[in-house]
Amino acid sequence: MKNRQRVSLNAVVVAALLSLGACSGMSSQGQSTAIGAGAGAIGGAVLTGGSAAGTVGGAVVGGVIGHEVAK
Repeated sequence: MKNRQRVSLNAVVVAALLSLGACSGMSSQGQSTAIGAGAGAIGGAVLTGGSAAGTVGGAVVGGVIGHEVAK
């Protein structure tokens, strides 16, 4: 089971890094929101052992923080 969680976490990290390439045409605030959501998703996944709810919750919190920091 640990191997499956590691693979899932690595997939999330790779997806987050690849999606950052799409940020080139976004506003600074949009970029900060996307980066915050990606970082939050990774953090949520790590803290909850790869749970989907933790990943989504972390993405939401990270996105909000990234949005507010860019103001």
